[in-house]
Amino acid sequence: MLNFLTYFVNGISLGSIYAIIALGYTMVYGIAKMLNFAHGDVIMIGSYIIYTSMVTWGLDPLLSIVIAAAGCTVLGIVTEKVAYKPLRGAASSLAVLITAIGVSYLLQNLALLIFTANPKSFSSVVSWDGISLAGGELKIQGVTIITIITSLIVLLALQTFIKKTKQGQAMVAVSEDKGAAALMGINVNKTISLTFAIGSGLAAIAGALLCSAYPNLTPYTGAMPGIKAFVAAVLGGIGSIPGAMIGGLLLGIIESLSKRYISTQLSDAIVFSILIIVLLVRPTGLLGKKVQEKV
Repeated sequence: MLNFLTYFVNGISLGSIYAIIALGYTMVYGIAKMLNFAHGDVIMIGSYIIYTSMVTWGLDPLLSIVIAAAGCTVLGIVTEKVAYKPLRGAASSLAVLITAIGVSYLLQNLALLIFTANPKSFSSVVSWDGISLAGGELKIQGVTIITIITSLIVLLALQTFIKKTKQGQAMVAVSEDKGAAALMGINVNKTISLTFAIGSGLAAIAGALLCSAYPNLTPYTGAMPGIKAFVAAVLGGIGSIPGAMIGGLLLGIIESLSKRYISTQLSDAIVFSILIIVLLVRPTGLLGKKVQEKV
């Protein structure tokens, strides 16, 4: 039973990281109606910024995360304006998708040039050892607890931002109808840029937590977590912020328990099988809404 609880809690922690990453996917899709497949590589860039700040510059972990969040925010805004904005009126969404893949490879190769392919040993940003339960038989790491708490704070902060601020309401309006939002005086371009900024800033936080739990940093660190977070977003209902959180948690628990009770080698296959099943049974995801196409 304690063994099960250990893997279950680890699954919640991993799922919390997926959830934070998935929030970036779901916000961009919900508002800009595009899939930013370079999002996982923004996580990697943020992780390298934190690594450089802590190791090379000797800065405090919290300050390093703030610097990484600021850097990733700028990266998200620049990427949106340079790579995605010119294609916003493209006849086919395929052009944006291909561009996103191109941006992903660009960021990976820039990281290879700057940091090389040699893995970096990432020092955890969480110094707390954690807690022991059941007479010391059940140990919950500090980074696990902090990751779960951080994901809940991020969810509540985003929900509050969307519902209580003018910028958040502008995002809702743009997600519903860009044309009508523009007629109401909302700056659609600025709103989309803000969405990219928030999503990219969250990617830096996710990178810090991911590399603290799995301390091996390479230019490809964000690739697989990014894809799995996309699966989580689809599972929860892409475009839904609570859906991204639920999808991330479910996916993390399933992956962790699969590694323990089925097979470590098959865990990824199980994750992607879930994506196929969801698309077949409920394409809109758990909390997604079916949208009527206008003819």
